[in-house]
Amino acid sequence: MTDKQTATFQKEELKQKFVDKLQLECSVSPDEASDKQIYQVLSAMMVEKLKHKRQHFVNKTHSVGGKSVYYLSMEFLMGRFFGNALINLEMFDEVKEVFAELGIDYNMVEEAEPDPGLGNGGLGRLAACFLESLSTLSLPAYGCGIRYHYGIFEQRIENGYQVEVPDNWLENGDPWGIKRNEYAVEVKFGGNVRAVEKGNGEYRFVQENYQSVTAIPYDYPVIGYGNNTVNTLRLWEAKPKTRLDLKSFNEGNYQKAAEEELLANTLTDVLYPADEHIQGKELRLRQQYFFISASVQAAVEKYKKTHSDIHKFYEKATFDFNELPDKVAFQLNDTHPSMAVAELMRVLVDENDLPWDQAWDITRRVCAYTNHTIMSEALEKWPMELFSRLLPRIYQIVEEINRRFVLELTEKYGNNPDKIRKMAIIADGQIRMAFLAIVGSHSVNGVAALHTEILKKQELHDFYELYPEKFNNKTNGITQRRWLLHANPKLAELITETIGKGWITNLDELKKLVPYAENAAFRSRFTA
Repeated sequence: MTDKQTATFQKEELKQKFVDKLQLECSVSPDEASDKQIYQVLSAMMVEKLKHKRQHFVNKTHSVGGKSVYYLSMEFLMGRFFGNALINLEMFDEVKEVFAELGIDYNMVEEAEPDPGLGNGGLGRLAACFLESLSTLSLPAYGCGIRYHYGIFEQRIENGYQVEVPDNWLENGDPWGIKRNEYAVEVKFGGNVRAVEKGNGEYRFVQENYQSVTAIPYDYPVIGYGNNTVNTLRLWEAKPKTRLDLKSFNEGNYQKAAEEELLANTLTDVLYPADEHIQGKELRLRQQYFFISASVQAAVEKYKKTHSDIHKFYEKATFDFNELPDKVAFQLNDTHPSMAVAELMRVLVDENDLPWDQAWDITRRVCAYTNHTIMSEALEKWPMELFSRLLPRIYQIVEEINRRFVLELTEKYGNNPDKIRKMAIIADGQIRMAFLAIVGSHSVNGVAALHTEILKKQELHDFYELYPEKFNNKTNGITQRRWLLHANPKLAELITETIGKGWITNLDELKKLVPYAENAAFRSRFTA
């Protein structure tokens, strides 16, 4: 069979499967179906295909003992999944042909997908581009964030003015997100911490009288271009551990009865609650700890499961956590995920009984921090009162990290109160999250050459002086698959015809266009 015959056969097979699925799921034929129904059905078909590709990639990665990146970010501005998935699966032309033969307007179907506005701009878009690039490079990765019920906002123009309304992107279902109840974890807030003697002169710390929610992950496919890589965007949703406290309800205390459900709902309702008031600040801090705690717990649990066979002959399984930095990397996208430093220490020390020094060495080799701003006033800080009340055990750990860091500073600079106050993680009644991230990471990068130089010479100069080996630059970029191949198909077609397809995975290839700058025919088509 020739390539052309094979392509025709595959297209006819796809068409038949699509028509059958549309009939089965929606009881309509293609000419009766709405754009939304067509989008939902074809998306579900692609997700099924991607589940198998994802499992194959996971098995392959596990068999070679690969390292996984966990990209931790409050924002993931992914854009619509549908068209991008078709392009990266190299099915775009095939599906457009099938739609044309069935009398379906492809553009209307693509527009039927809501755009999940789970980001505010550059930070979330960078995170999305990194994930897509990691997949195209066949590097194992997870993006970890929050499944906000409402995105940034939906814009409407009324009487010539912008009006913002809630962006309810989940209103008509979510074919791309796969709910993974089996990976649910508990996240704790508030209460108090009790020290329990272990019998060897050391103590174990137990959080008590806390409120908690269940973090449930939804996994979204992140597809590499033209390869068999499917990574995962894992967005966490909060659910109450107990939907209703029946005892409180029967006593007439209705508000207390539904307290857990209210906490869970507000946690993942809105991207960036207003924080001019203390309630908004508290909610934002809860959101940050919620997705960090869930992501760190899940990553360590995954590591333990994939390294447990070695220890199957032990009465009680033990784990060599010294290998963790060789298998896991936490990339902190700005200061919002800085608590990963303290949370990983909590999981290693409290839950897995590691000595502090060993846990600290592991944590610093696992964590890396991306700084996004040169403005010191924009570097996130939290009031000690709020932080210690909401996250008592994490606060204790940050206090201990700070105590040891101050000793390090004293050893290097002597008794220099001004220097220590300037660099301490905790000072002036506040916890400086950027400083926690720098001290607790092995790498600190800026996002443009000039930006990184300013960090080194001005804003973070003291830390650069102390840890010059940590500082490096990673210039922000974008994925050309979405922002050229998908966004401007006519221009993409001209470029491919002129210099070949190499630019789709290597943007440097665009330099090959330089000789055509004076070519009249090329310039005419480019202008058109």
